[in-house]
Amino acid sequence: MTFILQKRELGKRGENIAVKFLREKGYKIIERNYRCPMGEVDIVAKDKKALVFVEVKTRISTNFGLPEEAISYRKRQHLSKIASFYLLYYKIKEINCRFDVVSILINKNEIKDIHLIKNAFEAI
Repeated sequence: MTFILQKRELGKRGENIAVKFLREKGYKIIERNYRCPMGEVDIVAKDKKALVFVEVKTRISTNFGLPEEAISYRKRQHLSKIASFYLLYYKIKEINCRFDVVSILINKNEIKDIHLIKNAFEAI
């Protein structure tokens, strides 16, 4: 149980860092933790004229690979379905959409590395 709580806390901390980071890059945050019957996406934002679905991956080490490497084919499929639902639900048409990833490495007191991967993958 403790491991799950620590993982959740790490994820929440990473999302808070990502929101601040994206705002500094000029993104307008529309929603955090958008949930629908298909699942959840960490952040929905606007970057200029594009609607962006952002997945945040936070790790404390690279022992199991880089944070962004945790986004499997299945996860990309899942995020694509969520994005499709979002567009249908809000009746959004004729807009450029993309999937970005914010990859974060942190330790207890500081951010070791953070980077944005724009257009990280295509909808599946």
